[in-house]
Amino acid sequence: MDKKYNANSIEVIENLEAVRKRPGMYIGDTNSKGLHHLVREILDNSIDEYLSGFADKIIVTLNIDDSVEVEDNGRGIPIDIHSKTKKPAIETIFTTLHAGGKFGGEKSGYKISGGLHGVGSSVVNALSEFLEVIVWKDKEEYSIKFFNGGKIKEPLTLVGKTWKHGTKIKFKADKKIFATTTIDSQIVYELLEQTAYLNSKLSIIFIDNKNNKKTEFKFKNGLIDYVNLLTKEEEELTPPSLFSVKNDEMNIMFAFKYTTSIEEKIFSFVNNIETKDGGSHEVGFKLAFTKAINDYINENNLQEGGKVLEGSDIREGICAVISIFVVEKYLQFEGQTKSKLSSNKVRMFVDKAIYDNLRHYLNKNNKYALTIVKKAYESKRAKLAARKAREVSRQLIQIKGKSVINKLVPAQSNKAEERELFLVEGDSAGGSAKRGRDNKTQAILSLKGKIINTEKATIKAILENEELLSIIAAIGTGIRGDFDIRGLKYGKIIIMTDADTDGAHIQVLLLTFFYRFMQKLIKLGKVYIAYPPLFKAKDLDSKKQFYIWTNDEMKEIKKKYSKLEIQRYKGLGEMNFEQLWETTMDPETRTLIKVHVSDLDVANKRIETLMGKDVDIRRKWLERNVEFSFDDDFDKE
Repeated sequence: MDKKYNANSIEVIENLEAVRKRPGMYIGDTNSKGLHHLVREILDNSIDEYLSGFADKIIVTLNIDDSVEVEDNGRGIPIDIHSKTKKPAIETIFTTLHAGGKFGGEKSGYKISGGLHGVGSSVVNALSEFLEVIVWKDKEEYSIKFFNGGKIKEPLTLVGKTWKHGTKIKFKADKKIFATTTIDSQIVYELLEQTAYLNSKLSIIFIDNKNNKKTEFKFKNGLIDYVNLLTKEEEELTPPSLFSVKNDEMNIMFAFKYTTSIEEKIFSFVNNIETKDGGSHEVGFKLAFTKAINDYINENNLQEGGKVLEGSDIREGICAVISIFVVEKYLQFEGQTKSKLSSNKVRMFVDKAIYDNLRHYLNKNNKYALTIVKKAYESKRAKLAARKAREVSRQLIQIKGKSVINKLVPAQSNKAEERELFLVEGDSAGGSAKRGRDNKTQAILSLKGKIINTEKATIKAILENEELLSIIAAIGTGIRGDFDIRGLKYGKIIIMTDADTDGAHIQVLLLTFFYRFMQKLIKLGKVYIAYPPLFKAKDLDSKKQFYIWTNDEMKEIKKKYSKLEIQRYKGLGEMNFEQLWETTMDPETRTLIKVHVSDLDVANKRIETLMGKDVDIRRKWLERNVEFSFDDDFDKE
């Protein structure tokens, strides 16, 4: 163990202030995304111990009460007195903003750290109902407990002797701060799975007490395994390849493979933090690939008509994972949540490292090099053909759109932002929606049955599908290469389907279409799902009526009232127009679920799982994530 990791390794920059008043400055928001960011921050501390070579195992436990425990077998947080604060170092770390081993660099702190700003521990403490720390260090066990946003409940205490080494942190988010404190098991599962892929020598155990499950993640092939996971639904053109380059200040690992897909998938990480918005390392990666492939083409006289390939041509069909580790002085992120890297030094290092390795790979593997070049030129030719096809598509939408758009009942407002388009399942529900709507702001487009699965369909098939063509014509933006947000005719696009399995299937089909062909609508927060009630209940004694949205609500109502008349809505068409307006369409009383994508990797995997070809993968995912209920007691009444 490293005896130099003590209080003197901890740098203190400023006191913790106003985190509870302005939590968004530190974790992005106080909704589900910010809540799960707390887990990420505490996990980062344990990963830093692994990156520094002092830990190889992390145990994460999600409890039934939504408290979270993160344990590692690292050195253990320092517990001796800090020279500046005159308090135990562990207390300083959890009660002072910008205090931690992240700032020490070579001074016995962390040379490479994911928790860059050193605010993770203190911010989590500030936003928690309680936080408890156990440290195993120098054959002794210590504990310290906080409550109500960082107040000390029990000071640092020597518990006794131990053979263990490391740290365990347990916390529960404060319900006074967050809109919800319910931790999603699946989000934690995927975070830990991804972290294990990025760190092939690290074992991560997830104990999910909410679902009575225990999972160990350890992937000996690391990024190779990750790339294969990300492309499991696609036909392989080249096998995955892994490269690693390091110097005293930076270390880059990248893996890639090509498939027959027409998409490019690039996922990047800095010190284990996913940079969802890319940045300088992705720029360096793209520049290196473009230059290396074009140089190979020129040196081997493989040009087609003397045309230089563009980067987008070269990257069509690629799936790449870039993971870099850099010292503190080169870490420049945009924002506390670290979603985009901005460092010219990193860009230059990545550019040269990837270019040199890729040139060697191409010269050594001529078969795969020619496959990549062929794929790139096919992409270039397809784009030229697509331009012509898009013209035909525009004409087709204009011609056929005029007839299919007759199904649309338009809104009268001249302001696009205040108009809403309801995509309604079936003519019966469409009829109620037309009668109950606000004529000024709400447009209705009735859909007949299920649309085609656009995950598997061609552009030609999509443009020949009358329901999809109606949607495209009504929204006005065009699709994919022709998409132009300036043509958007509505501020909200609302999917309104029955509250049953068929309705859920139609929702998934529509969301798949929007994600694949109008993704910007989702990114801009324009797509919503309506939330109709499941039941209407009437108390026969008081004559009081209730709309009920969940089975749990129904059970609570049944406890309060003994004589109930219950109507179960198996479809929107069973409601009259007044009921549909009151429960589902009235902006004053309705509930809408905004569709958003916080993680493109997870979204891609979900769509491939639910809408792809592999039935077995879909079945296993449903068994693990969906609880099926066949309780018809409410119908029997």
